[in-house]
Amino acid sequence: MNKRLIFVLLGFGFSLSAFAQSAPATAVARGEYIIRITGCNDCHTPGYAEKGGNIPTAQWLTGNPVGFKGPWGVSYPVNLRLLMQSLTEDQWVNFSKNLQARPPMPWFTMQMISDSDLRATYQFVSLLGPAGVQSPAFVPPGGEIKTKYIDFVPTSAKHWNGFSHITAK
Repeated sequence: MNKRLIFVLLGFGFSLSAFAQSAPATAVARGEYIIRITGCNDCHTPGYAEKGGNIPTAQWLTGNPVGFKGPWGVSYPVNLRLLMQSLTEDQWVNFSKNLQARPPMPWFTMQMISDSDLRATYQFVSLLGPAGVQSPAFVPPGGEIKTKYIDFVPTSAKHWNGFSHITAK
């Protein structure tokens, strides 16, 4: 950085450390954006989908005690804040690129996210800090389920009691 630019930055009340931190701040904002648009909160934040996303950021990504039951057993959305605290940024990228998880986790889409976007999500979640508790352990098929769960098994069309049509507002 040349002396004139330093003088201009200092003259406008900027410090070099604030200038140097602008790139990570941009990555953190990008990480928050990615978390929002990819639906991570829908499963990994209790009550998020039910409340239309109206959950304070401080409560995001703490895992969920409500499981998803299917032929694979019962899986639970992991507490991402605790998981990422146990990994370095490089380990998170490697973990995400090699993830194979039980439904309904779309692990195959995690493998398509760019390294820079995975790093941005890591930086955002790390900034949130640890919170919550570990999610319940996986329950294999036929095992005793001690929590609430969503039955994630499709039914035949003749038994479907869902909406006959969808309307837009």
